[in-house]
Amino acid sequence: MKVSFTINGKLKSVEVSDGNSPLLWAIRDGLDLKGTKFGCGKAACGACTIHVDGKAVRSCSFPTKYAEGKEITTIEGLSVDGRLHPVQQAWKEEVVPQCGYCQPGFMMATAAMLKEIPNPTDDDIDNNIINVCRCATYYRMRKAIHKAAALNSQNS
Repeated sequence: MKVSFTINGKLKSVEVSDGNSPLLWAIRDGLDLKGTKFGCGKAACGACTIHVDGKAVRSCSFPTKYAEGKEITTIEGLSVDGRLHPVQQAWKEEVVPQCGYCQPGFMMATAAMLKEIPNPTDDDIDNNIINVCRCATYYRMRKAIHKAAALNSQNS
């Protein structure tokens, strides 16, 4: 089965034997975009978070067939023309990652949340950013999310 969609601004097609197979594998194995990570395989940890039509989605549980005609963004497509996205810039400035494995998913979840809640409170962050980090860098992530919101408002 052939599935076509736009990913990181480019129209792509992938061949999958089963349309129900997770989009994560089409992205990682079919398109060789390795920034989206496999964590739990049950949509619980968030390491595989991407954007589908601007909304945060756990790609490990999103059937590839539903990507047909959609606009998909992975961590590789978050920056534009070599300029870091405000979330990426804030993550860098706040030195958020420890091991870094889960961080692409956190950044994608944060970027989607900031579209809906441009100036989040700590409660907004707690209620919307529900990914899991084994290294427990949550304090630095919270600082980075507030910084990303400030950077977004400066760029507006």
